[in-house]
Amino acid sequence: MTQNIGKIDRLLRIVAGLAILSLTVVGPQTLWGLLGLIPVGTALIGWCPPYAMLGINTCGTKSSPMS
Repeated sequence: MTQNIGKIDRLLRIVAGLAILSLTVVGPQTLWGLLGLIPVGTALIGWCPPYAMLGINTCGTKSSPMS
Protein backbone atom coordinates (compact mmCIF):
# COMPACT_ATOMS: atom_id res chain seq x y z
CA MET A 1 0.00 0.00 0.00
CA THR A 2 1.47 3.29 -1.05
CA GLN A 3 0.22 6.42 0.63
CA ASN A 4 -2.41 8.34 -1.27
CA ILE A 5 -3.42 10.95 1.33
CA GLY A 6 -1.56 14.27 1.56
CA LYS A 7 -0.80 16.32 4.68
CA ILE A 8 -3.75 18.71 4.41
CA ASP A 9 -6.14 15.86 3.65
CA ARG A 10 -4.81 13.96 6.68
CA LEU A 11 -5.30 16.96 8.95
CA LEU A 12 -8.86 17.50 7.72
CA ARG A 13 -9.66 13.81 8.22
CA ILE A 14 -8.33 13.86 11.79
CA VAL A 15 -10.31 16.99 12.67
CA ALA A 16 -13.51 15.67 11.08
CA GLY A 17 -13.04 12.22 12.62
CA LEU A 18 -12.51 13.61 16.10
CA ALA A 19 -15.57 15.84 15.69
CA ILE A 20 -17.67 12.82 14.72
CA LEU A 21 -16.18 10.76 17.56
CA SER A 22 -17.15 13.48 20.02
CA LEU A 23 -20.79 12.68 19.25
CA THR A 24 -20.42 9.55 21.38
CA VAL A 25 -19.73 11.75 24.43
CA VAL A 26 -21.67 14.96 23.81
CA GLY A 27 -24.74 15.69 21.72
CA PRO A 28 -26.90 12.70 20.80
CA GLN A 29 -24.52 10.25 22.57
CA THR A 30 -25.09 7.38 20.16
CA LEU A 31 -22.73 4.75 18.87
CA TRP A 32 -23.04 6.24 15.36
CA GLY A 33 -20.22 8.55 16.45
CA LEU A 34 -17.86 5.58 16.18
CA LEU A 35 -17.95 6.12 12.42
CA GLY A 36 -15.41 8.85 13.17
CA LEU A 37 -12.83 6.06 13.54
CA ILE A 38 -12.82 5.61 9.77
CA PRO A 39 -11.41 9.04 8.81
CA VAL A 40 -9.04 8.98 11.80
CA GLY A 41 -7.79 5.52 10.84
CA THR A 42 -7.25 6.38 7.19
CA ALA A 43 -5.42 9.56 8.21
CA LEU A 44 -3.11 7.64 10.53
CA ILE A 45 -2.15 5.00 7.95
CA GLY A 46 -2.14 7.48 5.05
CA TRP A 47 -4.08 5.24 2.68
CA CYS A 48 -7.71 5.49 1.62
CA PRO A 49 -9.30 2.51 -0.22
CA PRO A 50 -11.86 4.60 -2.17
CA TYR A 51 -9.06 6.92 -3.30
CA ALA A 52 -7.11 3.89 -4.53
CA MET A 53 -10.12 2.54 -6.47
CA LEU A 54 -10.78 5.93 -8.08
CA GLY A 55 -7.12 6.70 -8.78
CA ILE A 56 -7.07 9.78 -6.54
CA ASN A 57 -3.80 10.80 -4.91
CA THR A 58 -3.55 13.93 -2.77
CA CYS A 59 0.10 13.35 -1.89
CA GLY A 60 2.49 15.79 -3.49
CA THR A 61 4.48 14.24 -6.28
CA LYS A 62 8.20 14.60 -6.08
CA SER A 63 9.74 15.52 -9.38
CA SER A 64 13.09 13.97 -10.14
CA PRO A 65 15.96 16.41 -10.67
CA MET A 66 16.89 16.83 -14.31
CA SER A 67 20.45 15.92 -15.11
